[in-house]
Amino acid sequence: MNIETALTTLEEAYIIKNMYPLYLHDLSGHYGLTDGPVLNGHGIFEDSPEVRTLAEQYDVQNIWWEKPGCLYPFLIRADGLPAGFALVATPPHCAKGVDYFMNDFFVLQPYRGQGYAQQAAFQVFGRFAGVWELFTNPADKNVIGQKFWRKTVSDYTNGIYEEKAGDTFDGYKLSFRFNNAKIK
Repeated sequence: MNIETALTTLEEAYIIKNMYPLYLHDLSGHYGLTDGPVLNGHGIFEDSPEVRTLAEQYDVQNIWWEKPGCLYPFLIRADGLPAGFALVATPPHCAKGVDYFMNDFFVLQPYRGQGYAQQAAFQVFGRFAGVWELFTNPADKNVIGQKFWRKTVSDYTNGIYEEKAGDTFDGYKLSFRFNNAKIK
């Protein structure tokens, strides 16, 4: 299967926005009903009780297409079909000392467990050289996600990365940090 990642335009934003509620639903399985994405009274995974429809939630996500050169929304395709997305942020939307932050990474379930997500992550990492950071939930419910990122980052960096659990700007997370400018 051919996996490719491409930076999306505003005209293609709807594809990522269509998958975003599925991503939030997946995250809720790792966090439960009180942490992470919280379901509001309208059935939308959104912090704001004012967001009543998915169309309104789409508008919240527009920031990813309003800051080119700072925020990078990548669409992941498998044999030409949408398979997921990767949202990459740069300063000032990441921690001090970080050049690139994997803000969100999602692959649809039919494409999981076959190496496609790792291929997509490698492609995204390869787009930018510098210090990368990503977070995942350290809870027992997210063992699969932790194993995925540990293997993916280790394979990509030949084992040269930092991993730690602790407080971040986004709460208590398992973080991975590496500098792919130094990878040979």
